[in-house]
Amino acid sequence: MLDTPNRPAEPKGPALCVDLDGTLLNSDLLYESVLALLARNPLYLFLLPLWLLRGKAALKRELASRVSIPAETLPYNPRVLELLRTTAQRPRVLCTASDIGLVAPIAEHLGLFEQVIASDGRRNLSGRNKAQALVEAFGSRGFEYAGNGSIDVAVWEQAGGAWVVNNGAALARRAGRCTQVHAHWPAEPRLRPWLKALRLHQWLKNLLVFVPLLASHRFLEPAVVGDAVLAFLAFGLCASGVYVLNDLLDLTPDRLHPRKRNRPFAAGRIPLLHGLFVAPLLALAGLALAWLCSPSFALVLLAYYAMTLAYSLRLKRIVMIDVVLLAALYTVRIIGGTVAIGTEMSFWLLAFSMFIFLSLALVKRYTELVSASSLGKTAASGRGYGVDDLPLLQSLGAASGYIGILVLALYINSPESLELYRNPKLLWLICPVLLYWISRVWVIAHRGDMHDDPIVFAATDRTSQVVVALCILFVLGAI
Repeated sequence: MLDTPNRPAEPKGPALCVDLDGTLLNSDLLYESVLALLARNPLYLFLLPLWLLRGKAALKRELASRVSIPAETLPYNPRVLELLRTTAQRPRVLCTASDIGLVAPIAEHLGLFEQVIASDGRRNLSGRNKAQALVEAFGSRGFEYAGNGSIDVAVWEQAGGAWVVNNGAALARRAGRCTQVHAHWPAEPRLRPWLKALRLHQWLKNLLVFVPLLASHRFLEPAVVGDAVLAFLAFGLCASGVYVLNDLLDLTPDRLHPRKRNRPFAAGRIPLLHGLFVAPLLALAGLALAWLCSPSFALVLLAYYAMTLAYSLRLKRIVMIDVVLLAALYTVRIIGGTVAIGTEMSFWLLAFSMFIFLSLALVKRYTELVSASSLGKTAASGRGYGVDDLPLLQSLGAASGYIGILVLALYINSPESLELYRNPKLLWLICPVLLYWISRVWVIAHRGDMHDDPIVFAATDRTSQVVVALCILFVLGAI
């Protein structure tokens, strides 16, 4: 029995009919299948409206014929699973508007249902269609039904009992006017999952837009600092929109990852439809803020968004292009900061950032492969690398980091450095500190102790914080 104080003893006799999307699953197979299809080939976006013109049932059949969603990875509602396990003495029916092609593997995986009723490509089994099918099978009041949406009210009108799942008290009251409500299990609060989904901690990467401000020594000009702050916020909003979109397109690979499976969309803690609305809104808000800064900066941000979109949809699966693009995305933040404050582009700064961030991008891929290897896998899910590539990635990453520091050393002796700094020789002290840091990063990654994101590691690691503080002191001393 469920440990639910407001739930009476389990009724016996009537069939227990359970909805799938949003009830048994903390997700929706329609959006799951659309996202899986677009992740495979974004051009399918243009076919979706044509399939929908033939009806929702036809759309779902087209999707089901093209994608497969591993049943073992989906986020199931533990309370509904427990309800099914404790009612084996009566018929249990999975009744859903999703297509039978996607539903049958789920029912087989769970092994908890004696019957499955689902859409078949001709009839979309939701609302009154579902109610009619259940009445035909069990008679009016001959079944009890667990659902999650207002469209299920039509089913509860014919049901002998109800469970209201993942919705508010208002829907529970509506169900109570139709039949007896055995239990109401509302959705968990979504504020914290949304804060996690937006990855506000990743806004640390956008601090790179302030690097040109510091490098050009214009950090005492209020108007210029204001433009840099606007650029920071614009990049943050745009980046959060990209993170949401990336998580939506990476549902299955994330669920196969030991840590990423806890991301809000992969874990079913936020409805996928909400993410599909929020992702473009965040990007548009970022672009609007960028336009307030300057039209030129808005174009840079638009280029950044296009690059991240290409990365999310396709390029992250292509060997080496993915890490080069990741490094370029960091460098674009520096370019954006340069354009936002209207200063001159620095060749040395761009070259240094490209090599350093290529090294960190390779750390990221190396860490994913180490994690996959520890789980007995031969490749990282959703990436183009295999465990056999570990030595190659390590050598490429370390070499790239050292080249970045070599670029810094060459800059220190350049005419540009002599013009900007009163004591440029103090900048030499940065080189051994950074050599130590990049070497330590690779040692930690080699031992399997690196965070999924090396930038987050750098922000939270005490040694890295000391390294940053020392570098700032050396730069201020040189100025």
